[in-house]
Amino acid sequence: MKRYSAFAIAREAARYHTGWERAWRAPIPKKKYDVVIIGAGGHGLATAFYLGKNYGIKNVAIIEKGWLGGGNTGRNTTIIRSNYLQDPSAALYEKARSLYETMSQDVNYNIMFSPRGVIMLAQTHHEVRGYQRTAHANALQGVKTEWIDPQRVKELCPIMNIDGPRYPVMGGLWQARGGTARHDAVAWGYARACSDMGMDIIQQCEVTGVRSENGVVKGVDTTKGAIDCDKLGIVVAGNSSHVSEMAGFRLPLESVALQALVSEPIKPCMDIVVMANTVHGYLSQSDKGEMVIGGGTDGFNNYTQRGSFHHVEETVRALNETFPILSRLKMLRQWGGIVDVTGDRSPIIGKTPLGNCFINCGWGTGGFKAIPGGGWATAELIAKGEPGPLAEAFSLDRFREGRFIDESVAAGVAH
Repeated sequence: MKRYSAFAIAREAARYHTGWERAWRAPIPKKKYDVVIIGAGGHGLATAFYLGKNYGIKNVAIIEKGWLGGGNTGRNTTIIRSNYLQDPSAALYEKARSLYETMSQDVNYNIMFSPRGVIMLAQTHHEVRGYQRTAHANALQGVKTEWIDPQRVKELCPIMNIDGPRYPVMGGLWQARGGTARHDAVAWGYARACSDMGMDIIQQCEVTGVRSENGVVKGVDTTKGAIDCDKLGIVVAGNSSHVSEMAGFRLPLESVALQALVSEPIKPCMDIVVMANTVHGYLSQSDKGEMVIGGGTDGFNNYTQRGSFHHVEETVRALNETFPILSRLKMLRQWGGIVDVTGDRSPIIGKTPLGNCFINCGWGTGGFKAIPGGGWATAELIAKGEPGPLAEAFSLDRFREGRFIDESVAAGVAH
């Protein structure tokens, strides 16, 4: 693989860009791999990348029923933060945030990471107490956050109305090193690096069955034929329940749509990310000038990747009070992603009832920000057969044993 650099750009410009190579190969599946990973989204690709980088396991296939990064990885609002209350969550997301900072260099691909800072607004007295508690917890966890007053919020985001009658701003939890990254670039960068290691990324290849023998996984059946493997990783986000049923076990989660939209582009007016959890709305401005707006999950189980007008209207109506400058903007496009949600709003990273079969799922609305950390932890799990320090609290057994990692109450929202 040729390295991307300023010199490479100059060289290719001189020869009319005729020398660029494909970013990743389009191979024919082999009969057998050491590891097969189902799902070529962010977490699946990150798992494969860290299997190769950290453990030297490169005989790996990443199977995707659609196109690379075409699921939730390309259908989110790109927020990156680690200011979670529970110790296991904070450790996992802080690992992910720190890996994002060096990812462009690690994979030799510009993921456009922007540590612009994230504010989580406190708009009720309950949120004030909750976020102050989180700030203290983060200090003990080594996660750098701070509680700021309404005046500081206004300084950081001048377009905000902090005196709204329904949703006044009483302060906020500020993480200066949080921010955003280009979601597609994260998938493309990992894919390019995996392909360069010799791994096979097989697109348009749907898994139709999981084969096992004496309680141990032996391979998968796909629309491109049978593929044998020694170990299997299931990393398929909103479709985790379907694939787990093929493998012979059920998961304690449900799938719902999460919607978002962007406005028409405008001049730069906001250089941070703002999350208003009371109204389940969050806002940032993209490099193209679009206002990126996200809301909460649908109130019913579904697998749609479309948006719905009533949900967008509810989110935008509340945000307009806090950001009145946006009230006359036109919506450019909207979309939905399928997220799988557990009862405690925390992910599952662990072994399954099927031997040598491992799973990464249940991220709910927090999957994008966790991609490098989730991939790091899942790669360790697959390589060693046992969870490491990052993943051990997130095992599937915790639901049977009552060891919940409750972020739904602690954070108010899992975005």
